[in-house]
Amino acid sequence: MFNDWLTIGPLTIHGYGFMIAVGVIVGLTVAERKARARGMSDSALDNMVWTGLICGLIGAKLLYLLVNLKEFLADPVRMIGSSGWVVYGGLICGVAGAWFYARRKHLAFMDYFNLAAPQIALAQAFGRLGCFCAGCCYGKVTHSHFGVVFPAGSMAPAGVPLIPTQLISALGNFTIFLFLHQLEKNEAYRDRTAVLYIMLYSAGRFLIEFLRGDAERGAVGILSTSQFIAVLVFAMGILMYMYIRKRKVGNAE
Repeated sequence: MFNDWLTIGPLTIHGYGFMIAVGVIVGLTVAERKARARGMSDSALDNMVWTGLICGLIGAKLLYLLVNLKEFLADPVRMIGSSGWVVYGGLICGVAGAWFYARRKHLAFMDYFNLAAPQIALAQAFGRLGCFCAGCCYGKVTHSHFGVVFPAGSMAPAGVPLIPTQLISALGNFTIFLFLHQLEKNEAYRDRTAVLYIMLYSAGRFLIEFLRGDAERGAVGILSTSQFIAVLVFAMGILMYMYIRKRKVGNAE
């Protein structure tokens, strides 16, 4: 909504970047406390998270360029320097980067992923608030009482009421965090919080895409690129959940 919060000389604090930074700091702080409480290495967690973040940024930009391949080929410098990102590219490459780090350091990746999963949703919630500040990831035009009108200079179309998809997504991610945060208090479910995060986020992303109004999302048939990926990831999540449950039953026997 208002992205330029404070300007001091040549430095401007943007709401989008500030909220992302807050999300990373808060999410990592909560995860570190959980790691110490469970006797896990918080330094290993930090290294895994930062590796995942770097890989995630690269992946989010690469998928954005792939989705907008024609525009990228026409003007690669502009597209690389643009503010466009695709969250799924970040998630997939971020998890892959963290897994690679854990493998090299001989760490139990899934233990750390299960611990961090609720805080990933928390960080994403703050990130979506940042989207709201900038006006990106905006919704379709609406005539309901819940419409939000963005000012000139936002990434969203100015002067028309739009569905606040950013706030809806933020609420959804906060809800996922709270649900998983409560669920993992029961040790019997700590081995599946990552899988449940994958499934819940994918389901939410699939649904919110119906309300999105920004055009730069690509398409696979009748689905947007993110919806197509969400279907695949959700299906993968179901298979992983069934495997975890079957393995636990087998071990109990």
